[in-house]
Amino acid sequence: MSSEHITRCGNIEFHWGERTYVMGIVNASPDSFSGDGSTDIEASVTLGCRFVEEGADILDVGGESTKPGFTDVSVEEEIRRVVPLIERLASRMKVPISVDTSKYEVARQALAAGATIINDQWGLKTEPGLAELAAKNNAPLILMSNQRDIGGYDANAGRDTGNYADVIDKVIASLRQSVKVAQKAGVPNENIIIDPGIGFGKAWHQDIEIIRRLQELKVMGFPILVGTSRKSMIKMVLNLPANQRVEGTAATVAISIANGADIVRVHDVKQMARVCRMTDAIVRGI
Repeated sequence: MSSEHITRCGNIEFHWGERTYVMGIVNASPDSFSGDGSTDIEASVTLGCRFVEEGADILDVGGESTKPGFTDVSVEEEIRRVVPLIERLASRMKVPISVDTSKYEVARQALAAGATIINDQWGLKTEPGLAELAAKNNAPLILMSNQRDIGGYDANAGRDTGNYADVIDKVIASLRQSVKVAQKAGVPNENIIIDPGIGFGKAWHQDIEIIRRLQELKVMGFPILVGTSRKSMIKMVLNLPANQRVEGTAATVAISIANGADIVRVHDVKQMARVCRMTDAIVRGI
């Protein structure tokens, strides 16, 4: 991907290849795996504002936990959690807001409230209509490779239940399917962002392999988002609780950037923004 590849999000332009962009996670769910979720709108608005001050280029707002074994949230409850929050955040800041959802109506109302990006952890496999919604609103669309639906890694059992000959091949094949649906719905290539789905249906050692071989995803020609923040692979290596995984996250962020990541999705914005700047200085020469 050349540095001329640009994605426009409202009045903001992302110049891929020039630097790494930081996405700050604002969890509007009390069931977050990392323990940072809250349904208190004021607290979440304050957190979002702090993230922007600390260097977040995008805020990612989600109202449903996606941890292994999560409990489904109704459309109505998810809307109640995220739409008023997005409306408040959009009125306070200029950075793009992403809605982390796989539900059409949640995404539709979130866009109406001020969100400008759709982040679909299922890569259009459960709700292909999100692609048409993104195309209609000229909204960038993040497509994740999620192997939880094919009997991959059972995180609750702590073991592999699938047999992957090559996890990168599986990820690329999954992402190609998602991209095809998006393109067919009219989403322009410059509005497509791909995410290998660290922690979503892979064993922890497969997550590490994906980071090590991230450069291979560049064959697809789209910007790459990587979400390693506080994930279970860090727990498996360092044996630390979620709120003590900042150093492990920093290592994964730096290596991901070195191997081609364009966006990193993180909980600890201040620390990871610094990691991004230092790594970019080394990797990109800026």
